[in-house]
Amino acid sequence: MYERMLEKSIRPNISNMIEWCGASEKLFSELEQFMTEVKHAQSEIRFPYGNCYGWCVTYRRNKKLLCDVFLECDAFNVMLRLSDDSFQKVYHSFTQYTQEQIDAKYPCGSGGWIHYRITNKEHLDDIMKLLELK
Repeated sequence: MYERMLEKSIRPNISNMIEWCGASEKLFSELEQFMTEVKHAQSEIRFPYGNCYGWCVTYRRNKKLLCDVFLECDAFNVMLRLSDDSFQKVYHSFTQYTQEQIDAKYPCGSGGWIHYRITNKEHLDDIMKLLELK
């Protein structure tokens, strides 16, 4: 469950990636639209962090990393970094699941990285609130 695209020698295109996320295809399409139309981000398909992470869609605006999205079977996982202050500004407006993801962040400087699996509309709404802070 939630297998990623790990075969480095087979470069996927965006259609392959959307198909890979299966039941979450519409959610990913909504995130893609949000990133390009609202955040004005450019996307790039990459294999950035090695065999455990696999292929992802990286979103940048003006060369600044906004997030990496790893497509999984029936889901996708958004990896992003925010400051502790940014997380705390909106912490209490989130679902318990999102709060747990923030609490378990990987610390980095005055903030941290979260790996947030999207499986439903509620998760998508929360991750888009976090991305608004970027």
